[in-house]
Amino acid sequence: MRVDFIRHGKTEGNLEMRYVGRTDEPLSFSGIAELMKTDYPPCGVLITSPMKRCIQTAELIYPDKAPIICDELRECDFGAFEGRNYIELSTDSRYQKWIDSGGESAFPEGEDPADFKERCAAGFLASIAKVPEGSGATFVVHGGTIMAILERFAQPHQGYYHWQVTNGHGFITEFDGEKITVTEKI
Repeated sequence: MRVDFIRHGKTEGNLEMRYVGRTDEPLSFSGIAELMKTDYPPCGVLITSPMKRCIQTAELIYPDKAPIICDELRECDFGAFEGRNYIELSTDSRYQKWIDSGGESAFPEGEDPADFKERCAAGFLASIAKVPEGSGATFVVHGGTIMAILERFAQPHQGYYHWQVTNGHGFITEFDGEKITVTEKI
């Protein structure tokens, strides 16, 4: 089955390099403009996170499709780091501890990355189960969500950060029910 992954367009928080997870931020004007200049592949069954930035992106690039919203595909809860950027966090000892863990320890007052990844994998499989046989799927979600799904299912296996993708871009893939093969970048 063909499965496309597209990261939502830029928000003000993205432009300021802030950790934006649970904050339901809309797209920025420049994010909307960038989306409108990009050619996207034809849409399969459209699946999105419940966050405004994903729904707005899906509506802009696939205006004739009604999305299936999957709560499990929302971005990670960054806890005490939410809404802050690395400069603002540079004096926070909790941030340095998190950096030293390679991004593997739980966010203070937030989500554990392992739980986030498991949630995304479960949301992906539950969403795929709703796609009729012979159809494809297009996921308009968050960068972290894409990274979590591809780390879990893509072959050959690559680490989480290998799958980073810029706003408004993503991957065209094939999913055989067990593994994902990336065929092209968007």
